Amino acid sequence: MVILKTEEEIKRLGEIGLVAASILKEAVDSIKEGVSAKDIDDMVGRLAEKYKVRSAFKGYKGYPANICISVNDEVVHGIPTKDKLFRVGDIVSLDYGVEKDGYYTDLAVTIIVNDGSEEDKKLVNVTRESLYKGIEKAVVGNRLYDISYAIQRHVEANGFSVVRAFVGHGIGRNLHEEPQLPNFGSPGCGIKLKEGMVLAIEPMVNAGSYDIIIKNDGWTAVTADGKKSAHFEHCVAITKKGPIVLTALEGFNA
Repeated sequence: MVILKTEEEIKRLGEIGLVAASILKEAVDSIKEGVSAKDIDDMVGRLAEKYKVRSAFKGYKGYPANICISVNDEVVHGIPTKDKLFRVGDIVSLDYGVEKDGYYTDLAVTIIVNDGSEEDKKLVNVTRESLYKGIEKAVVGNRLYDISYAIQRHVEANGFSVVRAFVGHGIGRNLHEEPQLPNFGSPGCGIKLKEGMVLAIEPMVNAGSYDIIIKNDGWTAVTADGKKSAHFEHCVAITKKGPIVLTALEGFNA
């Protein structure tokens, strides 16, 4: 069942969204050559305490860390370990969510450490652009898969593929709510979008095939062909005035 949110709930989700974005921005700003993913995870834990929120992923279905950090061919759910050291040219995707007072918010961003190849830059930029193509379709009266199709069309037009094993989702009182939101689909299909829906829109884009494999840790998803991947996500409220991004932070290019 899709749970519609009131204006007050959307306002609260926006406040929590800014906290999550602030923490994620500090994490991104701290990524440098030689820093470990575990260093970032520890910092995120401290920041959650500072902001008086809970890192929503920690303990979720047994996930062991505060944040998901996926590098290069890791698509999503990468575990931040001490031996995962960042190198120049790495594509690093960070996925983070917080909970406060029973409300959840979630966002993701992908960066390149220092500098990368033109193809890697294109992958990251196209993934970010596809997120905003999807957000543009998050309008009352549209269909759910109008969002999906806008993402898929932009990604595939640029020679990349959208991951099909993982999807976006509703969010609010739970980290994952209905509806599920794939990043591919036919326009004009799916449920009708209504005022009060809040969606976590999150394209995951591979440089090669969309096929993925889950590593032995039971969490980390990697591309089946070993090519690189990128991931962006925002929580978006559907309102009469158009889509409102609840996790946007001024000065943070997510």
